[in-house]
Amino acid sequence: MTLVTQDIERSRFTAIVDGVLCVLDYQLQDNIMAIVHTGVPSQVGGRGIAAELTKFALDTARANGWKVRPLCSYAEVYMRRHPDYNDLLA
Repeated sequence: MTLVTQDIERSRFTAIVDGVLCVLDYQLQDNIMAIVHTGVPSQVGGRGIAAELTKFALDTARANGWKVRPLCSYAEVYMRRHPDYNDLLA
């Protein structure tokens, strides 16, 4: 399990794995969180970090009563594979 934190000022969720910064960037407007980018550098790729970032972001959206617009292709696929988040779709 990777420690994911929210950086509200930068509109992103972050995880540092083996000293490498991994991010999920979003834009929040009118209680809709648009996920615009998920970035996991190749040297730490393949460990499920993007999934953890996305799950954390979606759980945060749910806790705050936000809807989600998955503009990032990774987030879109994640939400398709996890239909329990369909109620969040904007």
